[in-house]
Amino acid sequence: TTHFKDLRVWKEAHSLVLKVYNLTKSFPKEELFALTNQLRRAAVSITSNIAEGFNRTSKKEKIQFYSIAFGSLAEVENQLLIAKDLKYIGNEEFQEIQTKLAEVSKMLNKLMQVLRSKVSF
Repeated sequence: TTHFKDLRVWKEAHSLVLKVYNLTKSFPKEELFALTNQLRRAAVSITSNIAEGFNRTSKKEKIQFYSIAFGSLAEVENQLLIAKDLKYIGNEEFQEIQTKLAEVSKMLNKLMQVLRSKVSF
């Protein structure tokens, strides 16, 4: 893999970002600078940190950026739970995006496990 866009985890996370943007389009206008903005920024942070981590040279730096992406993933999940509880999104939409979150989480976790197990010279 020569580019972050080739990573399956980045592709799935990018798909998640697009879903978040589409979901938040229907949020109330008063949420534009609150929950809508927070959710979008956290989702974008996932792909941004995967991209930045991919382009780092040291294993330690890569893991650090992937860990930040992992934290942003948790942030998105938390904010989506709030959106669901506020009835901004329905249960079906929530389940669909929850499945995508779990998928990205597993992939990111696997990527970090592989990196940690690699021997550095």
